[in-house]
Amino acid sequence: MELIAFYFFAGLAVAAALFILFTRNLMYAAFGLFMSLLGVAALYVFAMADFLAVAQIMIYVGGVLVLLVFGIMLTQASRSGANYVRVENGNLPVRLTVAGVMFVLLLKVLFSADFALSGPVESQKSTLKQLGMHLMTTHLLPFEIIAVLLLAVLTGTGYMAYNRIRIR
Repeated sequence: MELIAFYFFAGLAVAAALFILFTRNLMYAAFGLFMSLLGVAALYVFAMADFLAVAQIMIYVGGVLVLLVFGIMLTQASRSGANYVRVENGNLPVRLTVAGVMFVLLLKVLFSADFALSGPVESQKSTLKQLGMHLMTTHLLPFEIIAVLLLAVLTGTGYMAYNRIRIR
């Protein structure tokens, strides 16, 4: 069951990345990025890197992606067209050749790698409880300063968007 879930989240991350690559709508690409980042966070959970999974969700999904969506929404309000990207398909044979060579090299490295685990298997514990205790006790002030700063940024962004809509 664990292997099925791993392949599901790996496929989700790859499929979402390919969706980002081939879509022309910027908002759809942002939602594809959301799915890809969540898939990568789930892969971190399977690798027992629980802190990286939480950091992936909090920083990239919670911060960077929200900023990207706000940027798309605010810049598209000033233009009259839809939020599509114009793509020019010049020099296709060279791009396909480079992509094919890179793909073959990647397959060669993948199949020649030795993925066997060596050494004793240790029991793996979650470090999130210790991290949470440190964040809420010894590092509470920096944590709260960052929270207030992010609230100020979000409030300022909403104010800028409201003024831009009201002026029109």
